[in-house]
Amino acid sequence: MMSTYARDQAVSAWEQWRERRGAAVSAPHGPLALTGTHWLDDVADGAIPGLPGVWRQEDGAVVRDLDGTATVLRPEGGPLLLPDGRKVLAINREGLLAVRVWDPESAARTAFAGIDVFPRDARWAVPGRFTPFEAARSVRVANADGQERGLGLSGELAFTVDGVAHTLAVTVEDDGRLWAVLADATSGKTTFRFRFLYTEAPAADGTLTVDLNRTQLPPCAFSDAFICPFPPPGNTLPYALEAGERALLTS
Repeated sequence: MMSTYARDQAVSAWEQWRERRGAAVSAPHGPLALTGTHWLDDVADGAIPGLPGVWRQEDGAVVRDLDGTATVLRPEGGPLLLPDGRKVLAINREGLLAVRVWDPESAARTAFAGIDVFPRDARWAVPGRFTPFEAARSVRVANADGQERGLGLSGELAFTVDGVAHTLAVTVEDDGRLWAVLADATSGKTTFRFRFLYTEAPAADGTLTVDLNRTQLPPCAFSDAFICPFPPPGNTLPYALEAGERALLTS
C-alpha cells in the first residue's frame, strides 16, 4: 500500500502536471493560438488569407515572396515570426506541404477558462510493460480533418485496471516516452471523442508506471486547424476511463 508521503507526492506531481498543461495550451503560440492550416496544393494564386506575400512550394520547402524578397520555410526548420506577433511554420504530411499560423490574439485563446478534469484517483496509476514490435509499423487511420494518414507504431503497452487487462499500440517519442491515441466508453459522451496518453520512458526491461490520470485532450480539442490522428484498431478501452482531461472550458 502506498504511504501517505508517497501519495502526497503523487498528488503534488499531478497538480504540477495540470499547471504545466494549462500554461502550455494557453501560451502565446500554444494550441489555442493555432488559427489555420493551409495546404499549398489548395492555395489559389499564391494567396493565403490574412498572410502577406505570395506563397509557393519549391524543392520540398515553402517559399514566401514579399516585396522582392524570398523567405524559405522548411518543415524541419524554424518558424517565421510576423511583426504583429503571429507565428508561421511549414509542415509536411506524407509529402504534402502546408503553412500553419498561430495568432496570440485568437478567439480561442482569449476565451480559454481552463481544462475540465476528473479528480485524481490512485486506481488509475498502475504498473505496465512495453514490448516493442520486431519492426516498427504504420497503420492507416482517419484524421480529424477527414483525411486518412499513416500512424507510426513502435510496440504494445500492456497494463491491468481493476482486473481488466488491455494493450495499447504506442509510439516511442524521441525522448523515450510512449505516446498512445486512445478512446474508451466515455469518448464523445462525457469526454472528447478521443484522447492522448504520454507515459514515462520504460526501463530497460520494459516496465513503467501507466498513469491514466494524465490522459489528455489532443491538440484538435483546442483548435480545428489541427489534424490529429484517431485511435488505431485495438486502442479503445472496454470501460469508462474516468481519469485525466475531459473537455476544454471557455468563458
